[in-house]
Amino acid sequence: MNVQQIDLLVYNIGSLVTMQGHPGPRAGESMSNVAAVKNGAVAIADGKIAAVGPEKEVRDKISGLTIIEELDAQGRLVTPGLVDPHTHLVHGGSREHELTLKLQGVSYLDILAQGGGILSTVRATRQSTEEELYQKARTSLDIMMLHGATTVEAKSGYGLTVEDELKQLRVAKQLNDTHPADIVSTFMGAHAVPTEYKGRPEDYVKLVIHEMLPEVKQQGLAEFCDVFCEHGVFTVDESRRILTAAQEMGFGCKIHADEIEPMGGAQLAGELKCISAEHLLAATDEGFERMREAGVIAVCLPATSFNLRLQKHARARKMIEMGLPVSLSTDYNPGSSPTESLQLVMTLGCLNLGMTPEEVITALTINAAHAIGRGDTIGSLEAGKQADLVIYNAPSLAYLPYHFGINHVDTVIKKGKTVVSNGQLVY
Repeated sequence: MNVQQIDLLVYNIGSLVTMQGHPGPRAGESMSNVAAVKNGAVAIADGKIAAVGPEKEVRDKISGLTIIEELDAQGRLVTPGLVDPHTHLVHGGSREHELTLKLQGVSYLDILAQGGGILSTVRATRQSTEEELYQKARTSLDIMMLHGATTVEAKSGYGLTVEDELKQLRVAKQLNDTHPADIVSTFMGAHAVPTEYKGRPEDYVKLVIHEMLPEVKQQGLAEFCDVFCEHGVFTVDESRRILTAAQEMGFGCKIHADEIEPMGGAQLAGELKCISAEHLLAATDEGFERMREAGVIAVCLPATSFNLRLQKHARARKMIEMGLPVSLSTDYNPGSSPTESLQLVMTLGCLNLGMTPEEVITALTINAAHAIGRGDTIGSLEAGKQADLVIYNAPSLAYLPYHFGINHVDTVIKKGKTVVSNGQLVY
């Protein structure tokens, strides 16, 4: 980069996780290579990284340039800004009343069949004004950023009418325009069949394809399309039709695949070359292989299986062994995963999925960035990339998942600007 001055120099970094040295998503053994630097520094100019590496080398590279501000990391851990590639950020209401049902052993799909679950949130979202949805989502987005997330994917899917889906997506766009965090929007009108279409799923599929998708595209409100491919929700054939129509309109595709039962959603993700397949608790080895061959990124959601008290979790170790790039996410939503903390996901990724701290941070930075089509601009600390980074009150990477239940974040820098300092919002 040719720069006239350095706006911010972060120095005296004890352990600097850069994620450098790999052009695409990391898979297999490369997920363990986080390209860490001891005694590091990051120089930032015009919202981008000008130089990164050992402090002496960085200072040599920027020698002669005026440094406007310096920030002493005090020997602490620094990573790229965390990326949350699967959330349901914009919604009305909450579903704490379902906790008792879960404790009584009522399943997620049974709650949905009784008109609860997603359909309960649909009612609350439809009743909420755009301003109410914005304020609620902004509060959650602030919490995400306080915990280190600098880029967040946000799905619709709690409107299930043309206008209410557009309402959710307009709120996500407004958040992207007004909040420091970057929002990547996904249209998910195929999240459930709404009550008014009960017994008429074909009519609802046609509504999604012929009315919702074209309107979302025309208004430029989403980059991706997602479908909940699951027993009692959308079949593989219905999912294929919706996603194929979305691809023909220019959307990238994602899929909620094989969360509860082995429906073949992972195979469909491979067939359609989706950018990502999400959940995957019940996915088969065949599904993993089809995904690997097609370059699909696996997005595992350990907070969801934890909260649903499931006895099985996504087989992340198998995926890694097979060469699948694995990402992680909160799946933040009002029912199955009401948490905004990617640091909780780090711990669950280690304890329940068997991933190492290095694999976890890879999953939450560069692989998560690729899972939302942003791998060229975020997810690693490299010259020319967006200056998104996090300073933790932690001495090492392993300390983050090891010491769980608290927020380790001290400072968050987004596009070169400090947005969290001493654990407090300052934007």
